[in-house]
Amino acid sequence: MQVTLYYSDEDKYLLDLVDRIALQQRKSRSAVIMSILEEYFERDKRLGEILVDLGALDPRRVEEALREQEAEGRRRRIGEILVEKGWVRPQDVERALVIQSRVRRS
Repeated sequence: MQVTLYYSDEDKYLLDLVDRIALQQRKSRSAVIMSILEEYFERDKRLGEILVDLGALDPRRVEEALREQEAEGRRRRIGEILVEKGWVRPQDVERALVIQSRVRRS
């Protein structure tokens, strides 16, 4: 996917900051911008919400899994329930957990 970013001279300082971070982290400008967007949109979200955002899960399934988790006395994590039921793939849960940990660490 390709995205074009338009900015004015007043915004150039932001791209300079992005470029500085990209150099420090040895990432591309695009990767830095995407991580900033990811942090903005996924901040304070729970695992199920992130999975919905990723398009890996329907919100109704999240509610159903949460009800099951509550009925069991929270013995299992929601990711385990979702994978066990076949509603998401393990790699989807892993990706959501990476996003969640990266956002909370910031």
